[in-house]
Amino acid sequence: MTLPEGHPGYGDERYIERREWIAAAAIYARSGDPAPHVVYSDNDRQVWQLATEELRDLHRRHASALYLESVSALNLPSHRPPQLREVSDAIEKETGFKMIPAAGSVAVRTFYGSLADRNFHAAQYIRHVSRPEFSPEPDMIHEVIGHGPHLVNDRWAHLYQLAGDAVRRLRRPEAVELVSRIFWFSIECGLVAEGGEPKVWGASLMSSTKELTHFQSADIRPLDLADMAKQGYNSHARQPVLFMADSHAHLEDFLGEFFTTIDDDSPYAV
Repeated sequence: MTLPEGHPGYGDERYIERREWIAAAAIYARSGDPAPHVVYSDNDRQVWQLATEELRDLHRRHASALYLESVSALNLPSHRPPQLREVSDAIEKETGFKMIPAAGSVAVRTFYGSLADRNFHAAQYIRHVSRPEFSPEPDMIHEVIGHGPHLVNDRWAHLYQLAGDAVRRLRRPEAVELVSRIFWFSIECGLVAEGGEPKVWGASLMSSTKELTHFQSADIRPLDLADMAKQGYNSHARQPVLFMADSHAHLEDFLGEFFTTIDDDSPYAV
């Protein structure tokens, strides 16, 4: 495994070796079996505990009520990283979704297409100890604290499946990219208005103390398909533009219509 210069784990051979071991365990896991057991290091446990404590405080102030309700249902431990199989079992009992181990980045069509079968590809490694507040790619904190509460909630889990159904029927790469972009600006980085204030529900924002601390300084815009379709983004940096739904009902209507009606001739798929 080679991490790019500038990555928090760049040059840390022990960290890279652990990530390689975790990736290999995912590669050799048999389809349908529980996620492989990971023995987390002292650094992993330190990062998990620090991140979860800081995030819990920020969630109380900035998270949407539905997110707080959903994360409580998962009952995640704060003193250690949970095993992916633990989280997956809890989610499956509620919505039928499963978290399956990912060795690394998953091809776009594979990742989204699997959502149609209520399978979510999830990384099992923990972000580097030098940057507990942020990870440049999905890690266990992102998957479990960010996406876990979505997948355990029927309303949000339904939106994930609709995104998967959409990608399954699309042929043009540009149309698939549009689904990915709308997914990013909603399910990953979405806001919702509650009590006249912007509240966070997107998975990437919910798993980053850096994002939660600064999201209110972003350019916050109303949900708009054309605007979201043309807006660029960098998943490795703090988000300068965010989109906010008027309510969770508005969010569900907006995404439900988009995911069920998009086709290869969409005017925004360019």
